[in-house]
Amino acid sequence: MNLLSIKDLSKIGREAPLFTNVTLGLDEGQKAALIGKNGAGKSTLLNTIAGVIAPDNGSVVFNKDSGFSYLAQTPAFDGEDTIRSHIFKNDSPKLKIIKEYQELCLSLGNMSQAQAERFAALEKKMDDGDLWNYEAQISSILSTLGIHDLERRMKTLSGGMTKKVALAQVLVEDTKILLLDEPTNHLDIKTISWLEDYLRNTSRAVFMVTHDRYFLDSVCSDIYELERGRLTLYHGNYSEYLEKKEKEIEIAKNTDRRIESVLRFERDWLLRGPCARGTKAKARIQRDQQLIAHEKFQEDKGFSFETKETRLGGKILELHRLSKNFPKGFAVANSSQAQEPAANQNSSQAQNSAPVLKDFSYTFSKGQKIGIFGNNGSGKTTLLNMIAGRLEPDSGSVVLGVNTHIAYYEQNPTFKDSSMTALEYIEEAAEWIELNDGRKLSAALFLNEFGFEGKIQHSPVTALSGGEKKRLYLVRLLISNPNFIILDEPTNDFDIWTMNVLEDFLTQFKGCLLVVSHDRYFMDKVCDTLFILEDDGAVAGFVGKCSEYIELLKEREREAVRDSKQAKEAAPQKSSQDQNAAAKPKKLSFKEQKEFAALEADIEKLEARKAELEGLLSSGESDFAKIRAWNDEYQTLSADLDAKYARWDELA
Repeated sequence: MNLLSIKDLSKIGREAPLFTNVTLGLDEGQKAALIGKNGAGKSTLLNTIAGVIAPDNGSVVFNKDSGFSYLAQTPAFDGEDTIRSHIFKNDSPKLKIIKEYQELCLSLGNMSQAQAERFAALEKKMDDGDLWNYEAQISSILSTLGIHDLERRMKTLSGGMTKKVALAQVLVEDTKILLLDEPTNHLDIKTISWLEDYLRNTSRAVFMVTHDRYFLDSVCSDIYELERGRLTLYHGNYSEYLEKKEKEIEIAKNTDRRIESVLRFERDWLLRGPCARGTKAKARIQRDQQLIAHEKFQEDKGFSFETKETRLGGKILELHRLSKNFPKGFAVANSSQAQEPAANQNSSQAQNSAPVLKDFSYTFSKGQKIGIFGNNGSGKTTLLNMIAGRLEPDSGSVVLGVNTHIAYYEQNPTFKDSSMTALEYIEEAAEWIELNDGRKLSAALFLNEFGFEGKIQHSPVTALSGGEKKRLYLVRLLISNPNFIILDEPTNDFDIWTMNVLEDFLTQFKGCLLVVSHDRYFMDKVCDTLFILEDDGAVAGFVGKCSEYIELLKEREREAVRDSKQAKEAAPQKSSQDQNAAAKPKKLSFKEQKEFAALEADIEKLEARKAELEGLLSSGESDFAKIRAWNDEYQTLSADLDAKYARWDELA
């Protein structure tokens, strides 16, 4: 069944059409992706389909029963909304019932007669509509994405958590179409792997923009390429698209060569002055004119990352027993910008800290290319900041070799003066750049080599797209001729073609590389060893590719399931009478139902207070009496929560 029909869609950009006469359809269960270079208009097209911006021409028609959910690249939200109200901000009748039911659960024990009657009516609606299973699916999605405290205000969330909440919102909505703009950004690799499985197996249709090539291969059955304002459909996943694109280019080149050969012969014929009065001669001349007017294949001018490398010395970089702690609940991802705990904190305060890194030592050798793997908040950026000298460890030391020159690509690069043009930004670092082959290029020619041609060199940094800004930032870093490169999420906002070029550069780079990235394809291509950051602050090593490590984790999970199943099968068999009794679920009494509902409300309140205490404990407070009181309350509250969760499990 067709869910979406788009006909002759057009949109004009600042200087030229972004796309013209775009026509496509999306069927039930279809998984399609939109790819193209930075600035090609991918997000604009997705915004136009979603109705965020109006097209200049054409139409977008959704099946009246389908509905769609849209994940923007930069999600919009009301800062005063709670996570719960943001996620359930939808006209879906099912979601409205679940939201109202959950909100009434928070008032159990203090309900008025009218509220109690409404609560009973909602329970019946949940039964009649089979919404208990739907609610369980919602809870599973939220839990997998690490969203637990639904009463937090949206304005208090980090950028990464905001993206997760926005993703959760579109996944829980009762719609048949998902429109997703870069859904993998800000997610850790394990969560991306889960999302990949979810989208591949869902019955909903998917139309997305992403640069994650494993994601494209695993999920998509159709690839749409937006190039020079035109949309072309390629059936198959990304790997099949590459094969078809290569054949298409070869055919186009052969056609151009054949036409050139024919025109050379025809040119000689025309110079001999044929009689234009003859019908055959006229037809031949018209055919020649058509051949001359034939649009030649335009091959993209490629670019390559290339700079002069600095020779590494005998000692490169040594890490000696590095340790770093942050207060419990501290936002590790922002650790480089946050206030550190006071240096004179006593042992009681130390007990209230969580290890991010614990007693880690390592000596780098020439040519090593290491990826860092860990969940969100595990301390990947913290480790990079310590190695780069941006953050002091609590103990241990970083020893840098005399000839080691580090270039650190930050996850969110900043420009001191964004009014500068791209050319001025590069000239500020160097007006002339020397390459490995001995050539010296002016800053303007050097920018040409990196795909910044013509007017874009004189455009202010603020006018560049997100991907262009990050590419410009990377170009300036490479001008310094580093021999030790640290990359923190370099693939965000880069298009696939830029990533391919960067991968080629890094695989040939003779220095050392340390990289954090959620892009498994990128990690597999450039890294042959992993640092695994564990939850307790330890760092383990893994020799192999990122995808191999993920498969190892999945195999361990499968083994755990098999072991659990075997243990159950090996347990003594109960009598048939006991089995029949166990097969019949015990129905809760009215009193137990009330207790169960009250437990849910109590747990919500305790979780909210726990989060509040974690915030206080990570605030950098130096008053030891306050810290001790907060810690005592935190310990008591945690024990109370454990008991309530145990009773909740028993009743559930």
